Amino acid sequence: MINFFTPSEIVAQLDEYVIGQDDAKRVLAVAVYNHYKRVQFAAAGKNDGIEVKKSNVMMLGPTGSGKTLQVTTLAKILNTNFVVADATAIVAADNVGEEINKVLIKLLDKANGDVRAAEMGIVFLDEIDKLVTGVNRMKGESIQQIMLKIVEGTIVDLPYHGQVVKMDTNNILFICGGAFVELAGIVRTRLGERDTILLNDFQVLKQVVAEDFATFGMIPEFCGRFPVVVVLEALNRAALKEALVKPKNSLISQYQKMLAVEQVEIEFTPASLDKIAELAEKLQTGARGLRTICERFMTRIMFDIPNEKHLSKITITPEVVAGDVKPIFHYSVSQSSGEMVPFTPLPLRGTNPDSDEGEVVNGKGY
Repeated sequence: MINFFTPSEIVAQLDEYVIGQDDAKRVLAVAVYNHYKRVQFAAAGKNDGIEVKKSNVMMLGPTGSGKTLQVTTLAKILNTNFVVADATAIVAADNVGEEINKVLIKLLDKANGDVRAAEMGIVFLDEIDKLVTGVNRMKGESIQQIMLKIVEGTIVDLPYHGQVVKMDTNNILFICGGAFVELAGIVRTRLGERDTILLNDFQVLKQVVAEDFATFGMIPEFCGRFPVVVVLEALNRAALKEALVKPKNSLISQYQKMLAVEQVEIEFTPASLDKIAELAEKLQTGARGLRTICERFMTRIMFDIPNEKHLSKITITPEVVAGDVKPIFHYSVSQSSGEMVPFTPLPLRGTNPDSDEGEVVNGKGY
């Protein structure tokens, strides 16, 4: 059964897991609230001659800005069936219609074969901009034409466990996400460079219209099925630092939980959090960069921990994050030496020009 919350209640729950993006949260919350009100109207069966049209959602934002996280969290809040599909798989498919049907079959699987439940689910189509940038323009338009009816609402025949199941997509909420890298430039051209010179891409994209999507390569009919546009901004260093510790499922809390199994406490100094955020910002992959940076030093730590007797606590400093020294180990029983020893963390794959393998540290491969 779907949980029905007001927009403010939805935003309050999103705030527990998603850092920043306040405007995006509000727009998304209202869109979802209105969508399920529309579903309730239809279920009530009242015929007053007024048909509330479906409003699917288009999310614009750079890599790592939290598009997938917001939608995934939203689906959990609502307790609805939810699937993520990658538009690049649709682009690569020989049979586009069959590939799209696979997405709906996946949604049906999530609903344990309950067609009615699946018909009230959410489908998130990620990297939707690849329908244009990943193929030639003619094929991209053809794919969009095939998808039109499904995202608008139609009856689809699906092969399911040896039978043909009819699924109505009218009440499925379709949310598309993409980086749309060149879209801000298109909007700037339309508005005039002089009028947008002081605006960042986030501020510019807030003024996007259907004409801009058409210039980008999306067909007007497809864009018309996604009247709600949600714009996310790139996470700055302060937001990245917040993302490390503030959400309920923060990366730091995940590491704390994993090490608690070994009965070891892990402490990150404030300066170490600053360093992680600084390095992650340089990667320009948003929140995803946080895990990339942390795994560089945490992999070595988690390798060593099971071999450390009487280890009770680990302290992470900026030097540890930078890969200059080992972390500070605290023991419940005194050890012979507590000096900080230089060590090299696990390198990112592909960053060593001479080898694809990890570096050898103190005679061990990591």
